[in-house]
Amino acid sequence: MVNTWLLKRLYPSSFVWDVPTKERELYLTFDDGPHETATPFVLDQLKQFNAKATFFCIGKNVVEQPEIYRRILDEGHRVGNHTHNHLNGWKTENKTYLSNIFEASRHIDSNLFRPPYGRIKKFQAKLLQAPGNASANAHLYKIIMWSVLSADFDMALTPQKCLDNVVLNAKPGSIILFHDSTKAWDRMSFALPKVLAYFSREGYSFKSLPG
Repeated sequence: MVNTWLLKRLYPSSFVWDVPTKERELYLTFDDGPHETATPFVLDQLKQFNAKATFFCIGKNVVEQPEIYRRILDEGHRVGNHTHNHLNGWKTENKTYLSNIFEASRHIDSNLFRPPYGRIKKFQAKLLQAPGNASANAHLYKIIMWSVLSADFDMALTPQKCLDNVVLNAKPGSIILFHDSTKAWDRMSFALPKVLAYFSREGYSFKSLPG
């Protein structure tokens, strides 16, 4: 995944990197689910702290795990589109990429979109944000990025380093990126409970992203 600072320089100002606020609020996000083990664990942890979050789901995983997807919604969290097959926009032809997002939108009703790997071509983004572009999407999408990367996907990192990435960098309005996936499990399952506990003690609340 590309460095956040570099991505901000590459992409339009219309992308959402954080939520402007003076309140002690954080925005946890989880990519790549629903997953049969990781997502229920995340939901259980969130419930313990009365925390809300946003799940950027892969369409094919929603098809495979409909009950877990329904639980996300039933427990008051938001969802977003993360393509149907976790496509890298930089390596995918525009029509194919947009069609894949549209396929995911058949199962994920949301105006939020996060590009897998943080990689999307400017023209692809323009189409997603173009009013009335029904051939590409059913929504006028808000493209959501992040301001704090846990890096739980990086198998070279220790779980403690993943935790430190969040604790040392999060501030009011931060959008924090975790993954509910097999690859991230060892680091996410260690870091998430401690992130929730630490920031709750510091007087923070956890909210899902605004519409």
